[in-house]
Amino acid sequence: MDDNVKKIRIMKIWEILNRETDEDHPLTTEQILERLDAMGVPCHRKTLYEDIKVLNATGYEVLVNRALSNEYYVMERTFDIPELQILMDAVQATRFISTKKTEELVRKIAMLAGASKAEVLKRNIVEFNTSKSSNEQMIYNVNEIALAIELKKKVSFLYFKLNAKHEKVYQHSHKRYLVNPLATIFSDDKYYLVCFDDKYGNVVHYRVDRMENVMMEPADAAETIVSKNFDAKGRKKQLFSMFVGNPERVSFEADSSIIDGLFDKFGDDLVLSEEDGKLTFTTTAEVSPTFISWVVGFGGKLKITAPKRVVNKVKDHLIKSLEAYGD
Repeated sequence: MDDNVKKIRIMKIWEILNRETDEDHPLTTEQILERLDAMGVPCHRKTLYEDIKVLNATGYEVLVNRALSNEYYVMERTFDIPELQILMDAVQATRFISTKKTEELVRKIAMLAGASKAEVLKRNIVEFNTSKSSNEQMIYNVNEIALAIELKKKVSFLYFKLNAKHEKVYQHSHKRYLVNPLATIFSDDKYYLVCFDDKYGNVVHYRVDRMENVMMEPADAAETIVSKNFDAKGRKKQLFSMFVGNPERVSFEADSSIIDGLFDKFGDDLVLSEEDGKLTFTTTAEVSPTFISWVVGFGGKLKITAPKRVVNKVKDHLIKSLEAYGD
């Protein structure tokens, strides 16, 4: 028999068992042979036994209930049910994935549990009240960017914002942006490309769901001191809603009731000290309007104590906020 035919048959046997069976839903010898026949793959009972031996010998574990007609099933899965449920919930709750792509991904994730348990997973789906992106190119964009980062190539794309009528307004006079990709970062329910801009000589961020026609370019990405020393994890801790500002060492005074909020933003490794009943700490943050708004949002429970120029920025922010409301 042609080796290729044998390989295809074994692959189809594994595909059937992996898709349709688990410990509670085995398939008999006859059922497997019927499914192979429906696929146009001829197989005999003895051949099936031998093929399953090959699968087990090569690390693809197929278990059997010995009976008049043996029953076969696959139990070991890459993910267990709770893990798959978490993945499905995360996809549904994420805004940057379109409704169409969400449904497709949820279906694929569920099928990793096998057909029977996939139906149970899908019946237990809770619909999230999440506003979804309408950009169907999102997954393609992420793939193209990831490939460019891996191969150290430039990427180009069109970039748009939405106006009050939800119409796309293309930036940069409808010309393509050309940048050196450094990393992708998920922050505040949005997905961003972090890149180095040759023209302005600095690091900038673009929302991936606002990109169209992303392309990896033949040109190599420029190697700079910034790209060599770039730390995606460290940078995310410094940023607030991906708004870029000047990195500064900022000192704070905080009430103990907001510790969770501090750890959520700066990480569990944030070092806190207690002085006169108040928590104090110093960390690096990019001082932007969003950063200042975040601080002010805690009211009197979070206060910047240094440097003076950042304290003054907070004061200016509060004054302008009061002026906006008039008398």
